[in-house]
This record gives sequence, C-alpha cells and structure tokens, in this order.
Amino acid sequence: MRRGAVALLAALVAAGCGAAAPDLFQVTRRGADRNANVTIVVSDAGSVRCNGAEHALDAKLLLRARELARDLGRQAELGLELPAGPGSTLRYSARLESGHVAFSDRSAGQPRTFFQLAQFTKDVAEDVCGLNR
Repeated sequence: MRRGAVALLAALVAAGCGAAAPDLFQVTRRGADRNANVTIVVSDAGSVRCNGAEHALDAKLLLRARELARDLGRQAELGLELPAGPGSTLRYSARLESGHVAFSDRSAGQPRTFFQLAQFTKDVAEDVCGLNR
C-alpha cells in the first residue's frame, strides 16, 4: 500500500511540473503613431509577448512586473477607469487576474501605480520589443 501511495504522489508531482506559468498581466497602449500601439503580455515565467512575438524578460524587469501586478491589484478589483485628460496622446488598458484598469497619459488623479505601468510599458516596448517611438 505504501508503494502505491508513493507512486501516486510521484505521478502527481510529475504532472504538475509541466504546468505553464501564469500571465501576470496584459497591457495595451494605443496612440496616434504606429509604434505607440502595442499589446504586451507578461508571463511569470520570465517572458513577454509584444504584439504576439515572444521575447525573454530579464530578471529586473520580471521583478518590476511582479511588483506592479501586486500593486495594481486593488485598482483592478475596482475596475478603475480614468477619462482622458486634455492633450492626451496615449491610452492604456491593463487586464490582471483581479480585474482591469484604464487611463490615459494625462488622466487627472492617477495613482502612482498607473505612472509605473506607463513607464514599464515604455521600457519593455523599447528595450525588449524594439518599438521605439
């Protein structure tokens, strides 16, 4: 009986090893120029998809993404959407497991995490995806 339990446990552990890492979040940035438009999906496994093309994400950016996903959680749960402010050029929307957020680069009353998401999107789009504006 003990052998059977050990074999079952080993099979369960082996089955769990092939599970894909979850996505931390998806952010979409929209704007007037072509390179402003990007959809980025960040995986907890250390990769990112930029408009569908997969790239490796370095450890620093992965840590920033994990922290950002954690910090955006409350606003995402509330479904916080801020209207575009005067002179806005970029619009952001993000989907997380806990919900979604949306804002523009000139939305009034943005929490700190929205500025951090915009900066993260810029850094990944330019440095990882090669989409310079």
